[in-house]
Amino acid sequence: MPQPDADSLFHCQMCGHCCEGRGGIVVSPTDLKRLAAFLGLAPETVVERYGEISGGKLKVRNGEDGRCIFFREGAGCSVHEGKPSICRAWPFFRGNIEDPVSLELAKEFCPGIAPDAAHEEFAAAGRAYLAEQGLVASDPACEANALVLP
Repeated sequence: MPQPDADSLFHCQMCGHCCEGRGGIVVSPTDLKRLAAFLGLAPETVVERYGEISGGKLKVRNGEDGRCIFFREGAGCSVHEGKPSICRAWPFFRGNIEDPVSLELAKEFCPGIAPDAAHEEFAAAGRAYLAEQGLVASDPACEANALVLP
């Protein structure tokens, strides 16, 4: 039987749940270049307008609603084409790939994850997706820890 792929295990519903919370959207140097190009701004301007340093890493600020400042209700991510790697990777984070309990919690949180996704299949498809998309991080000093895989 063929192994499920990432597209069969996750389909974004644009609910914004993954865009909530402080300090989670890490912007790596590569992400900053992509985001700046998408916005048509200098990287320094992107940092000044939209970024903050937290835990020694550049992160996207949150709005007053507690969501990423780029999230738009009913429309989703306003910088979709330029969004950071951590956003591109969701829900294929290290925790969900390594831990079945984490995946079950993510399924309760995110309506886009197939509720019947078995952990072993999810982990295999997630690792493949991250590798294919060039999203596996290697520098925990400036990249999202959730993308640093063993």
